[in-house]
Amino acid sequence: MASIQTVKGFRDFFPEECALRNYIFDTWRAVARRYGFVEYEGPVLEPTDLFRKKSGDEITSQLFCFVTKGEDDVALRPEVTPSLARMATARQRDFKKPIKWFQIGSCFRYEAPQEGRTREFVQFNADILGDASPATDAELIALAIDTVREFGVSTEDFAIRLSNREIWNSYLAERNIPPEHTSTFLQIIDKIERAKPEDTENKLAAIGLSLADVRAFMASADENHPAFAALRENLSARGLWQQVRIDATIVRGLAYYTGTVFEVFDLKHGLRAVAGGGRYDKLCSLMSDGKVDMPAAGFAMGDVVLGILLKKTPGAQMKLTSALLASSSIDAYVVVADEAQRGNALAAVQALRSAGIRVDYSFAAQKVGKQFQAAEDRKARFAITFGAEYPEVVVKNLLARSQSTVPVDGLVAEVQRLLAEPALGPLIA
Repeated sequence: MASIQTVKGFRDFFPEECALRNYIFDTWRAVARRYGFVEYEGPVLEPTDLFRKKSGDEITSQLFCFVTKGEDDVALRPEVTPSLARMATARQRDFKKPIKWFQIGSCFRYEAPQEGRTREFVQFNADILGDASPATDAELIALAIDTVREFGVSTEDFAIRLSNREIWNSYLAERNIPPEHTSTFLQIIDKIERAKPEDTENKLAAIGLSLADVRAFMASADENHPAFAALRENLSARGLWQQVRIDATIVRGLAYYTGTVFEVFDLKHGLRAVAGGGRYDKLCSLMSDGKVDMPAAGFAMGDVVLGILLKKTPGAQMKLTSALLASSSIDAYVVVADEAQRGNALAAVQALRSAGIRVDYSFAAQKVGKQFQAAEDRKARFAITFGAEYPEVVVKNLLARSQSTVPVDGLVAEVQRLLAEPALGPLIA
């Protein structure tokens, strides 16, 4: 019988992958909380109609959806924003505005797996609801920039590609293009850099436009456009505007976004967007059937593309390696040199762990050399030997290659003191 494999597009997380994932999660949480965001979570399984309401019936082709034994039509969430809108509108009176929430969790999309895209992935979502000012957009862009930088990705390695849906709405209105063509037009713009020019020309001609005119407008939409004035002022005051590149081809979620839109792109590896988002002022009203009209903006950052970027970017790779090393190492390894002292060694192990010190030891009797090798393999800072010297024990600094003898009743305090010192010194006598 053939061995059972993971479902296509889903992932195993062995310890090293799990350590990477946890490092990403910890960094996301740290930066979001630094910005005053609080964490929430919604269900992984939602009624399929929640996603149809946002994106239409065509969304079902991208969903893991099914009918339950109770005949409920449900889907694994492909994104979290509809759940956020449902939750926020249901209890919006209970929260002071603006609402600043973030979430980290798995999402699922039935798409062809490829580099940077899996069917199961984790997203970091940060959203602000209840404030329609450009300051909200600026806060989210600043959070996205600081999050990427926190991973050790330098400002030369990524950029924010910024646009605004309103500039295209004005463009169409000035050329008397009927509103029913807006969606088709934005689909053309979304693919303009990847499609053949002649195909784009034909599609634009069908709605009364020309590629030359569109290109000329795109070239004119620079940072001096009025749509970007407030954002530029806000981000310039923070010293972050230099990270922004105006790019009118960024339109995102064709029937979803209403104003500012942006994506985070790496500049050296040709990866998919690391993150993306913008303003979606109509979603809360849509999800509440018009009962709650609350402005909103947010962005999402996925773990798959981000993980690839961290491994390919030198500065981020160094920080990642250090974090992974710290996650797999321990503070001390207890070596039982005399089996008659195993009971005393176990008592010390428990006391050290109760003090928050990461400790491991051999479950069975082993030669002392093998136990020291295990300590090295676990990247322990110290080896603590229980032998004939008991009630004194030998504490060896495995990095500095020095050691001292301490009374067992002072062991916890001594290890805490040593851990507070730099890893390689001062040397213990």
